[in-house]
Amino acid sequence: MKKLLTAALALVPALALAAPSTWTIEPSHSSAGFAVKHLVISTVRGAFTKVSGAVVLDEANVTRSTVEAAIDVNSIDTRVPDRDTHLKSPDFFDVAKYPTITFRSTKVAKAGKDGLKVTGDLTMHGVTRPVTLDVTASPEVKGLYGETRRGYTATTRVDRKDFGLVWNKMVEAGPAVGDQVTITLDLEVVKDQPKTASK
Repeated sequence: MKKLLTAALALVPALALAAPSTWTIEPSHSSAGFAVKHLVISTVRGAFTKVSGAVVLDEANVTRSTVEAAIDVNSIDTRVPDRDTHLKSPDFFDVAKYPTITFRSTKVAKAGKDGLKVTGDLTMHGVTRPVTLDVTASPEVKGLYGETRRGYTATTRVDRKDFGLVWNKMVEAGPAVGDQVTITLDLEVVKDQPKTASK
């Protein structure tokens, strides 16, 4: 009996490690950047500054992990107010109808030693399409108040026309706005603390 109890106690740390943990996206240190060609010759960059969501991380089997994220389209910032207003209009994102961009993972796979490929459903401008993000993660660190944090960088490339974002004008050099958009997510997440039972 004593040996059985000892063996059971030895399993406790392993079971604790195996339990998935939830990490909440910390909005003030996270953003969703994008880059698109302008007049064929240059690249315009911008960001959505309000990102929320959570990562459920399964350390024992990372392929069982999940990601959900939401982007406030009204938070778009290209450093040019008139351009931001145009991007919010029905010509582009039409924020009055579609104020949020969402991503929900459907598959997580390892990619090399430290990378991941996260496939999921991206919903933008009322259209949902599958995309795959190339993801790298930082090690865990302690924050200023003892909380546990880590960072994720995720990139993907989409054709904006696949999401009904088709506005354009032709000029001598070609289209005013490119179709291919590179998306980069820079996320800082905070590990949720386990809830303690109230007395």
